[in-house]
Amino acid sequence: MNREAEGGFTLIEMVCVIAIIAMLAAVLLPLVPRQTSRARLQAYAVEAATLLKADRIAAMRHGVDVTTLVDAGSRVIRSGTTSESIRIPDDVRFDALLPQSCRQRASLSTISFFANGMSCGGTIALTRLDAGYEVRVNWLTGRIEIVSRSVTTD
Repeated sequence: MNREAEGGFTLIEMVCVIAIIAMLAAVLLPLVPRQTSRARLQAYAVEAATLLKADRIAAMRHGVDVTTLVDAGSRVIRSGTTSESIRIPDDVRFDALLPQSCRQRASLSTISFFANGMSCGGTIALTRLDAGYEVRVNWLTGRIEIVSRSVTTD
């Protein structure tokens, strides 16, 4: 057979190309920013709302008050009934608007749910670049909702 008439690449050529691509990936991959995407930001909001809803349901089911810790300084939301917690990444702005007192007691970075389903309320805001979500707990009904908000830069 005539070698010049054959088309394609040799195995050694393919291995060399793959090796070059692997070396470029090894050098460039650490330079790619690992920032929270808009979808992941929304997922954090959904996780927070789910954790809050689980605590509210547990309060109603067991007939006791349940307190969820919302620690913006440590960037953690911790369930009052389970060991579940959510850690918010450093590139996400994490703000909490919480009551200073609830039922004549200091709240201290918490959202409380009561046996009748009510709550003292609060809002958790998660923002990243131009995207933002608020997880709102209604103080009267205890209802939990996620509200999308656009962030404008000044």
